[in-house]
Amino acid sequence: MANGMEKYSAGDKLFYILIFIFLTLFFIIVLYPCIFVISASFSAGSAVQSGQVVLWPVRPSVQGYITVFNTASVWMGFRNSLFYTVAGTCINIIMTMTAAYCLSRSDVPGRNFIMLLFTFTMFFNGGMIPAYMLIRNLKMLNTPWALIVPGAIGVYNMIIAKTFIQNSIPSEMLDAAKIDGCGDAYYYVRIVVPLSKAIIAVLVLFYGVGHWNAYFNAMIYLHNKNLYPLTIVLREILMASQIDPSTVSDPELQMRLAEAAAVIKYALIVVTAVPVILIYPFVQKYFVKGVMIGSIKG
Repeated sequence: MANGMEKYSAGDKLFYILIFIFLTLFFIIVLYPCIFVISASFSAGSAVQSGQVVLWPVRPSVQGYITVFNTASVWMGFRNSLFYTVAGTCINIIMTMTAAYCLSRSDVPGRNFIMLLFTFTMFFNGGMIPAYMLIRNLKMLNTPWALIVPGAIGVYNMIIAKTFIQNSIPSEMLDAAKIDGCGDAYYYVRIVVPLSKAIIAVLVLFYGVGHWNAYFNAMIYLHNKNLYPLTIVLREILMASQIDPSTVSDPELQMRLAEAAAVIKYALIVVTAVPVILIYPFVQKYFVKGVMIGSIKG
């Protein structure tokens, strides 16, 4: 390390030291809330309510998780969110990659105009009320498809995928494939898609996290509780546990309700975040490569 720093001037060394200190402090600032939430979720309710939890769990307890997982609606919400995430992400990848490939081809008629229409939707939209009326007229209101079909293509993600294909897959490869008798569909499925694993992994992460954390659209378009995603189910549990203490005459019951609400709140945060955290390591190696290549125009 010392030999590596010899080539830098005193000013550069000072700069790198300051950057290292700044990033270390920033890392601690970001990491501490995560540690606190996990510690609070495994602490006793009285310790959380009284502010005794600072870094490590105080009087360790899993009562918050027991309360959450003993609720049947949580498992139903988990099943629904899993379906919305898997089905929605599959549709997103198919639509986004197909559109990106078509728009990456210079021989597609009207490509620039089609791209303009896609880009236009990034800046202008009808708003919430026209969107609701459209979903209603399409008979998708209060159905799972209301959370999947409207966002089938993310224009920003499609642009990244399009740029990735243009920069990573030379057009000469298509010419060679055509000489061998390869059609457009076969070329896309057997050549373009396998060579686009990096950007596909990034899109899976982006779309998957979006579907898993979907909240607002579900609250607007779904009225059947059997179709609620996990985020809405956990919100209802949290609201049910936050009973106004002034409406309860028994002081001891007031205390127990407040303690339970304090623990449940942090347990809910952990329950919703863990699935995404578990998936991320599997796509991490593709993440930087896919984003960087797909965001540079060559």
